[in-house]
Amino acid sequence: MVPSPKVVPLVLTDDERLTLTAWSRRRKTAQALALRSRIILTCAEGGTIGSVASELGVSRDMVSKWRARFLAGRLKGLTDEPRPGRPRLISDEQVEAVIAAALEQAPASGDSHWSTRSMARSQGMSQSAVSRIWRAFGLKPHIVETWKLSTDPLFIEKVRDVVGLYMSPPENALVLCVDEKSQIQAIDRTAPILPVLPTTPARMTHDYVRNGTTSLFAAFDLASGSVIAQPYRRHRSQEFLRFLKLIDAAVPKDLELHLVLDNYATHKTPAIHQWLLKHPRFYLHFTPTSSSWMNLVERWFAELTNRKLRRSAHRSVNELETDIRKWINEWNKNPKPFVWTKSADEIFETLAAYCSRIIDSGH
Repeated sequence: MVPSPKVVPLVLTDDERLTLTAWSRRRKTAQALALRSRIILTCAEGGTIGSVASELGVSRDMVSKWRARFLAGRLKGLTDEPRPGRPRLISDEQVEAVIAAALEQAPASGDSHWSTRSMARSQGMSQSAVSRIWRAFGLKPHIVETWKLSTDPLFIEKVRDVVGLYMSPPENALVLCVDEKSQIQAIDRTAPILPVLPTTPARMTHDYVRNGTTSLFAAFDLASGSVIAQPYRRHRSQEFLRFLKLIDAAVPKDLELHLVLDNYATHKTPAIHQWLLKHPRFYLHFTPTSSSWMNLVERWFAELTNRKLRRSAHRSVNELETDIRKWINEWNKNPKPFVWTKSADEIFETLAAYCSRIIDSGH
């Protein structure tokens, strides 16, 4: 048997021994680095290549490799070397040009916005490269979000009033967010809706038949999430007055009623004003103009639309109204309140940031 050749003694400094010991014990250290650290520590104890390989259950070649790497580069020699790969084809200047074009230029073709294909043609690169750059920097030229800035002269006062009501409701009172969802269509598809199947979603025809409309007046209870609602075929001040009377009858007489409303004309007619004078427990709080997002009943209307109306079919208005009533009854069995969390000052700070962006946009 040929004896193993003599190897250069491996001597560790105190700092190296501490570092290797930490690498070999830390749970978060990569297992490959931990094993290499144990190889070096065992070699430093005077073990031969064969004994170290046998003790740690690795090959002799592996022990020889990492022992030599450590002697040549010390601790840095135990880390993985950069692996060869395809060299980068797109420079930083090209990436900057794509970003600048997306943010500051319009397509020469006259299109309203860039697509990955038009940007690729403009910059002389592939569509996939443009797509990767856009994703990396969060650019979405094909998407537009809408917003509206209220011009209400009493905007600040109304925001503080409504938000204060949401975040600190008065005692012995009920806060109701009131509005109407108008022109709900009784729509029937021209063919039966096909049910969900494995690997296949539900399917319905794109065309439909209109069978009339209704309007839903709703009052969303801020505290409990329950809803008082009533459909009417029209949405005039007469229907709103009837709905106020419905609320008055449904809520115990010992509670004050604070209603959050928008500025729709039917909420402010002389008949409504006269009725409110005779019912002093009603207090009306109007949201600023163009600020329907402040009325939490709109959030509930979104639930109604997404969970019931959008995928339903009705042959008549009566059938539609009956279906809505059933859904509301089920909602009220397990109501879900929506919690308002943003203070008035936070809202004003957000709007101030929007205004600054408008001023700085140069338009």
